[in-house]
Amino acid sequence: MLFILKKIIGNLLLPLPFLLLLMAIALLLLWFSRWQKSAKTLLTVSWLGLLLLSLQPVADRLLMPIENQYATYQKNEPIDYIVVLGGGYTYNPEWAPSSNLFPNSLPRVTEGVRLYRQHPGAKMIFTGAEAISNPLPNAKVAALVAESLGVPEQDIIVLPQAKDTIEEAQAVAQIAQQKTLLLVTSANHLPRAMRIFQKEGLNPIPAPANQLATLGPLNPWEKAFPSAFYLSHSERAWYETLGNLWLTIKE
Repeated sequence: MLFILKKIIGNLLLPLPFLLLLMAIALLLLWFSRWQKSAKTLLTVSWLGLLLLSLQPVADRLLMPIENQYATYQKNEPIDYIVVLGGGYTYNPEWAPSSNLFPNSLPRVTEGVRLYRQHPGAKMIFTGAEAISNPLPNAKVAALVAESLGVPEQDIIVLPQAKDTIEEAQAVAQIAQQKTLLLVTSANHLPRAMRIFQKEGLNPIPAPANQLATLGPLNPWEKAFPSAFYLSHSERAWYETLGNLWLTIKE
C-alpha cells in the first residue's frame, strides 16, 4: 500500500500532471471565483513552464548534469556480476522480445549484454518485480530479451521480488556482497542508484546506459518547437532530483 501511495504521489509531482493540475485550478478560479488576476497569473506561469520544459535546449540542460556524472564503462577488469536494473515493461508473448521493454529499459539490457560479451565468465543479474496484472516480472522479461540476444540461461540470475531501487539493492547484496559488480541502469538514474547500492554495503562500478541529453547537432526545428519527447527529458531530471532529495531526507 505504501509503495503504491509513493508511486501515485511521485507521478502527480511530475511536470505534465503537476502543471496540468495548476492549469485546472486556474481555470476553476477563472470560471467560478473572483480571483481573476491570480487565476490568470497561475495559468500563465503553468503554461509557460510546460512550454519551456518541452523545449530541447531547456530540457537537455536540466538533464545533462545528472547524466554526465559517470562515463560509459570502457575498462576490461575482471567482473563477477553485471547487474541490470528493471524499468518500464509489458509482456506480450506474440511480440518480438525487445518490444516488451519500454524505451528506458531496453538500452539497459543491451548495454548489459555488451558488457557481458566483454567479460567472459561474468553472470548477469536482472531485477524487477511483477507489475500489476502482468503475468511475468520485470526481471524475467528483461532476461528473456538477453537470452534472445545470445546470453545463455545458465549465466542469468533473476531477482523478481524487488519493487524499487532500494529493494533491488537489498536483493543484490544477498548474493554479491563481496563480489565485483557492474551496475547498469539509465544514466539519469545511476547517481541515485549508486547511493542506494553503496548504502547496502556494495561497491558497484557504474555503467550508464540510455543517455538522453545532448548538445550534438540537431535539426533547427527540434530545438525551436516544443515536443513531448523533450518534455520526457525534463521529467527524468525532475523525477531524479525529487528521488535524491527524498534519499537525503531519509538519511
